[in-house]
Amino acid sequence: QEHFVESGGGLVQPGGSLRLSCSASGSIFTIYIRGWYRQAPGKQRELVATITTGGTTNYADSVKGRFTISRDNAKNTVYLQMNSVKPEDTAVYYCNGNVRLLDGRIRDYWGQGTQVTVSS
Repeated sequence: QEHFVESGGGLVQPGGSLRLSCSASGSIFTIYIRGWYRQAPGKQRELVATITTGGTTNYADSVKGRFTISRDNAKNTVYLQMNSVKPEDTAVYYCNGNVRLLDGRIRDYWGQGTQVTVSS
């Protein structure tokens, strides 16, 4: 059974920083594109950032210059460094991964989500 588990969410003041982590476990051969998404109350889930196996990154315009996605392939872990956070960054953050399993199948996985609240 494969699992994606996020951690690092919480309450942070505007202008502050937070680092999210997402660790994957299970019968994983490799993880291709990994991403962070978020969903605010009453809104649809939206892309925050993605990173390929080779390290190519992509960001939503709303977080460019403030957030940084990175990954440690040896640990099957992806990170999201959030700097200069704003109240509009408040949301549940989900990690995602496109996974090739040891048996050759390719599947998409999602974590359970971690709450980030930006408030003074």
